Amino acid sequence: MKTVIVLGGYGNFGKRVVTALVENAGVHLIIAGRSLSKAQALVDNLRESAKATLTAWQVDIFSSDFEVQLQQQAPFLVIHTGGPFQGQGHRVPQACIDAHAHYIDLADDRQFVCDISGLNTRATANDVLVVSGASSVPGLSSAVIEHFQTMFKSISTIDIAIAPGNKAERGLATIAAILSYTGHPFQVFKGGQWQPAYGWMDAKVNDFGDIAKKRGLANVDVPDLLIFPERYKVTERVSFQAGLELPILHWGMVAMAKLAKHGVIKNWAPYAKIISALSEYLLPFGTDIGAMEVRICGIGHDKSGKNAVWRLYAPDGQGPYIPTLSAIIIAKKLLTDKAYERGAMPCVGLFTLSDFDTYFNAFGIYASEEVMPC
Repeated sequence: MKTVIVLGGYGNFGKRVVTALVENAGVHLIIAGRSLSKAQALVDNLRESAKATLTAWQVDIFSSDFEVQLQQQAPFLVIHTGGPFQGQGHRVPQACIDAHAHYIDLADDRQFVCDISGLNTRATANDVLVVSGASSVPGLSSAVIEHFQTMFKSISTIDIAIAPGNKAERGLATIAAILSYTGHPFQVFKGGQWQPAYGWMDAKVNDFGDIAKKRGLANVDVPDLLIFPERYKVTERVSFQAGLELPILHWGMVAMAKLAKHGVIKNWAPYAKIISALSEYLLPFGTDIGAMEVRICGIGHDKSGKNAVWRLYAPDGQGPYIPTLSAIIIAKKLLTDKAYERGAMPCVGLFTLSDFDTYFNAFGIYASEEVMPC
C-alpha cells in the first residue's frame, strides 16, 4: 500500500486534493496539518465512501523534528498545499527527498517554484520526482501554451489573466500571498527587456466574454513571469494579471497597492485575516463564476501574424478546483507508475492540456479556443 500525505489536507485546496484521491484503492491517505480536529473531521466525513484508507495526522512543518516525523510515516508521496509559500524555504521538499518520497506542491511564489531546480541533483540521486507549482500557474498555463506552441514559428507576447468569482471559496493563505507583494516591485519581461512592475497596479478591465464578461485586472507576481520568456523564447512581453469581481474590492486593492508603493504601508500581508473577514461581508454579491485567459501572439510558420486565445470558464463555484488539478494529475500518474520523470523541477512539460479534460467535464468547467490574425 502506498502512503500519500497531504499537508494542509483540510484547507481550501488540500481538501479538494484529498477528495480526488480517496477513490484510489491501495492507497493510505494521511490528512495532515496543525489542527488534529480539522483533519479528523475530514477523515470522518470521507471514510464511509472512500476506497483509500484514511488517517489524520497532527504535524507542523516548522517544528524542529519535522524531518524525523516525516520519515516515520514512510510516505510514497507528499503533496504540500500549506501556503503561503513566500518565505517558506525548501525544508519540506528537502525532507521528502531524504525520506525517498515524491513531492508535489501548489506553490505560486516565483522564487520558491523556480529555485526548486536547485534540488535536482539530490532528487535524482534518490530516484524521486519533486514538482513545484503544480497549480493553475505554471502547471495549467504552461500546458495551454504548449498546446498552441507548434503553430508558431516565434512567439512575441504571452498574456495570462485569472478572474475568480466573488462567491467562490477563497483561502487565507492565498490572500496573504497576494498581499505580500501588493504595491511592491518585481521584474517582468516587457518591451523585450527585464523591467520592474508593481503588484496589483497597471489596472485595466478585460472582457472574458461568455458567462464571465468584463472583469478588472492588475499585476500579479507568479512563476510564469520568470519561466516563460526563456522557455518559449518570447521576444516582446510576458504578462500575468488577476482581478476581483466586485469593483469595490478590486479598486480597493489598487488603492492599497499605491499606499504600499509610496511607503505608507510597508506590507499588507499581516492584515490578511482582517481583510479576509471584511471581504466575507460582500460574499452575497457578484457571482460564483471564475475565468482564465491565455493569449499568445506571434509569427506562424507561414510567416503571418497569429493570435491564439484560450479561455476557461468555471461556473457554480467550481473555480477553486482548478488550482488543484495539476497536482492531482501528477499524483495519479505516480500512483499508477505512469510518471517516469525524476529530479526536481517547476511544473512545466509534465502533462498535456488534454489531461485536464476528465476533471473539467466532471466539474462543469469548459474552455474555448480561437486562432486569428494578429
